Amino acid sequence: MKKTLVLLSLLFVFSCNKSEIIFPQEEENTEPLAECVNGFAGIYPCNGYDLIAFLSLADLDPTNSTNISGNDSWGWTDPTNQKEYALMGLNTGISIIDISNSTQPIVVGFLPTATVNNSFRDVKVYNNFAFVVSEAADHGMQVLDLTKLRDITNPPEILSADTTFNGFGSAHNIVINESKGYAYPVGTTRSGTYKGGPLFINIQDPLNPVDEGGFLNYSHDAQVVTYNGPDTEHNGKEILIGSNETEIVIVDVSDKSNPLELSSISYSNVEYTHQGWFTEDMNYFLLGDELDEVTNGGNTRTIIFDFSDLDNPTLSSEYYGPTAAIDHNGYIKGNTYFLANYTAGFRAIDISNIETGSLVETGYFDTFPSGNSASYDGVWNVYPYFESGNIIISDIDSGLFIVKKSE
Repeated sequence: MKKTLVLLSLLFVFSCNKSEIIFPQEEENTEPLAECVNGFAGIYPCNGYDLIAFLSLADLDPTNSTNISGNDSWGWTDPTNQKEYALMGLNTGISIIDISNSTQPIVVGFLPTATVNNSFRDVKVYNNFAFVVSEAADHGMQVLDLTKLRDITNPPEILSADTTFNGFGSAHNIVINESKGYAYPVGTTRSGTYKGGPLFINIQDPLNPVDEGGFLNYSHDAQVVTYNGPDTEHNGKEILIGSNETEIVIVDVSDKSNPLELSSISYSNVEYTHQGWFTEDMNYFLLGDELDEVTNGGNTRTIIFDFSDLDNPTLSSEYYGPTAAIDHNGYIKGNTYFLANYTAGFRAIDISNIETGSLVETGYFDTFPSGNSASYDGVWNVYPYFESGNIIISDIDSGLFIVKKSE
């Protein structure tokens, strides 16, 4: 009798307003996979960061590929429902992971490589579209509408690019200035018109990219900003900072038909000027040299430049980490420099006293526990920009780690 009354009650609610029925759901797991306790989260050395979840390389590629390796990563937050997604590059394509329940991540989609597998793949996001490049031959720039993820009911789904821009073949990396709607592929073929320098692609209409030229100076990586810093002469201009193998080059790219080099700067013991990032106030620029630890020995070095005068940048200081690992990509959020440090994992470095050169490591999570040597294993990239505080780490050898600052 009791069961009959419950069913009748449900039918009554249904007849009045279908949207008012609430069916019982399984309780979500909110516990981290491993808390950082006494210097370890499970098998992983750590300081101040818990392991929330992990997906292996095999988990990330639903096509049953073999010999999978990881590379770049980025993030996207759906503006309609605030769901957070990790986008992780593999040699086989791009894996898209719903991390809105971060302890139970779900691979929802997979975008295969446009041509052949390649260990170098990069992805950035603009206006709810992902833009993917690779060093794979004739790959071009894949464009994927991320809002399609909302309609996936049976994940993982093998996705197709909505369009592919073939104005270039391979590229090492892609940079996007979201405030202007321009993409800048870098590290394209050295035999091309711009000899591997940044290309200028208008993506304001993401499905119809337009080639607007480039800059003749090879860039391995870059950051492009709409400048709002201490050098007021350049405020409002679109400024590109190229990490160009042996030097940093600062270019005003506001006029795509006439890019203007403002200055360049190198530094002692240069081996390979790899990647760098502005502080949020645009006073300083932090740079990683990818080969100095390999060639010269010593601990991880970050070179810090004073960029308060874009026409006359100067060396400010150098920071040395606690291990001999190679530095790769680094990003800044607030007063923290989030560094992908290969075999030493992800490192969090306080830069609040950067003007005095007093940088202090405040935490880390080491995804490669077997050592901290100067080798190309472990963390490729770290993405720290989710509002939730979740940090995604892409590991070459293992897969995707989600970590978060310990409470």
